[in-house]
Amino acid sequence: MKTLLSGLVLWLIATCALAAQIEVVHPSRLGFDAQRLNRLPEAMHAMVDRGELSGVVTLVARDRRVVHFQAYGKQDLESGQAMSLDTIFRIYSMTKPITGVAMMILYEQGKWHPNDPIARHIPEFADLKVYAGQNPDGSLILEDPAHPPTMGELMSHTAGFTYGVFGNTPVDALYRQDNPLGKPDLQAFIERMAELPLLYQPGTRWVYSVSVDIQGYLVEKLSGQSLPEFLADNIFRPLGMSDTGFSVPEGKLRRLATVYGYDPAAGLTPRPRDPNVSEVPGLASGGGGLYSTAADYYRFAQMLAGHGEMDETRILAPATVDLMRANHLSDALLDGGFGFERQRIRPGFGFGYDVAVFTDPHAVGSVTGQGTFLWYGIGGTWFWIDPTNDVVFIGMIQRMGARGLPNIQALSRQLVHQALVTP
Repeated sequence: MKTLLSGLVLWLIATCALAAQIEVVHPSRLGFDAQRLNRLPEAMHAMVDRGELSGVVTLVARDRRVVHFQAYGKQDLESGQAMSLDTIFRIYSMTKPITGVAMMILYEQGKWHPNDPIARHIPEFADLKVYAGQNPDGSLILEDPAHPPTMGELMSHTAGFTYGVFGNTPVDALYRQDNPLGKPDLQAFIERMAELPLLYQPGTRWVYSVSVDIQGYLVEKLSGQSLPEFLADNIFRPLGMSDTGFSVPEGKLRRLATVYGYDPAAGLTPRPRDPNVSEVPGLASGGGGLYSTAADYYRFAQMLAGHGEMDETRILAPATVDLMRANHLSDALLDGGFGFERQRIRPGFGFGYDVAVFTDPHAVGSVTGQGTFLWYGIGGTWFWIDPTNDVVFIGMIQRMGARGLPNIQALSRQLVHQALVTP
């Protein structure tokens, strides 16, 4: 009885706090057991109490209605400022699905097709070479691609590019040495990428990469707008995402969460804030440059869950969302042992256009619904959408690295679905 009352109290607090922004309905109205759903905040509190996280914001929605929205811990440990529901987070690679939606908007306009060679839209890529080994003197052996990398491969991290930070190949070393994402703008980034070899023959591997930053350039090239302008005009403003962008205005800096590193001996250690955080960068990273809030990202995710529509605002057609969230990896790639960190591509868990997707959840030990799609950011933010059960989840933290932390993404799916008693 005590646990049930605790869950009801937490629900009432969240409801009162968001009365003017997001209506939070009682979980039982949407098929959740409130007592069981309370295991989610209990688990989040436990990670904060153990010093594994500074703070967390979680949101659960079903059938377009929010049943749970709560903040835990601190936004900044040093000042003691509490985490709040409107805290702003650096979402890093959770930028990627947003850039993906921008690309799908342009797809609907007939600007590109998955079978197009990338070089049709980026002529600088016409002469890309592929790494094929090293000579005795250490120089690279390069060969022509068996086929020109395609737009579909670019959208699914199979075009041949890499990131430089997750691998130890000579090509990764070149990326680290040249730092193409450190160029002053996207045009300079593309010009440098045109000079770097592909890591592998297109279509033969899945390697997490700068592909979505290349997509960011394509958004600019195909639309005639800068990436920040296109996202604002076509996604952020239409969806009411007023706290999302490539910078944080000075008047909102008090709401910006501190990013922490973690060491088992030292615990959480703060990382310095970008000194230019209030200025839109010259190179707006479509792969990892955005800031956002849980409420804003919920509106984006709910649009995808709503087959391209949110609150009568349509961003994409249902068929386009289906194309984006479909698995685009062959069986050979699913069996190839690819992935990084806790994201392991395997039978039952593939990849679409800028999102990962569960094609057979039970085969990979998950109780989530068929077709659940998701992604996350290196700062710990994560989201998933279960179209089978019409559930949307948003999780926001600011901690670099998963060492010493439970698999919070998988845990969130377990704790939400065990509470869903009326699927």
